[in-house]
Amino acid sequence: MDVSLDGTVVLVTGGVRGVGAGISRKFLEAGASVVACARRPPEHTVEFGGRTVHFESCDIRDAAAVRDLTARIVAEYGSLDTVVNNAGGSPFAAAAEASANFHAKIVELNLLAPLLVSQAANEIMQKQPNGGSIVMVSSVSGGRPSPGTAAYGAAKAGLDNLSASLAVEWAPKVRINSIVVGLVETELSDLHYGGPDGLGRVANTIPMLRMARPEDVGNAAVFLASPLASYISGTTLTVHGGGERPAFLAAAAGREPAAVAPSTTDNTNREN
Repeated sequence: MDVSLDGTVVLVTGGVRGVGAGISRKFLEAGASVVACARRPPEHTVEFGGRTVHFESCDIRDAAAVRDLTARIVAEYGSLDTVVNNAGGSPFAAAAEASANFHAKIVELNLLAPLLVSQAANEIMQKQPNGGSIVMVSSVSGGRPSPGTAAYGAAKAGLDNLSASLAVEWAPKVRINSIVVGLVETELSDLHYGGPDGLGRVANTIPMLRMARPEDVGNAAVFLASPLASYISGTTLTVHGGGERPAFLAAAAGREPAAVAPSTTDNTNREN
């Protein structure tokens, strides 16, 4: 079934590279007008079918800058129908050694910034006849141990809870859902998984025998923003290819469990 979002306006934070670019492209494909924000301009334009994503520079940790951005979108396009809070990430850092400032910045980017963006969007959507939809891009790291990215995992757990809470507070005009993302292959994957051989070994730990592609996450976001999901709010949609095989299965069979570097959880090296 084709999903049409013709005439709608979408904001994708961090929507110009990696997972974010895949999300932006899928919304373009569905017919939406797409605005992507990040701190730095993209190296490549995100496009589909002759239509392009409009880029806006914004630090989503700055509440005033976020409100200015959403106001500009409404002034330019007439509405703001969907927000995808995709920007986030974390480098590897042992929790015992990372500074308090480091932990605070990771939580700020991955939890507090989506809240700021959602607040600004909700203020607009509550006044629109058709309300709106907010999609949080979360992580499997929020539901299982996240060694090496502990603050990130904790922030993503908070993001899922935030989604559920806002879905109650802002209903019925605004729907809020989380996409819980597993391992994703992007243009930077070779740096984190050890090249093609490493990518293959990691893929073999996933039941679907491959990592997600950015467009897999984009398809989920488009669905949650579409009329097909009009009664879906306050929940999570897990996109992880069946998860990760338990290490004890390999150990029981006399094999060494597949080693996955601590920094390779889904999109931990994304950035706004």
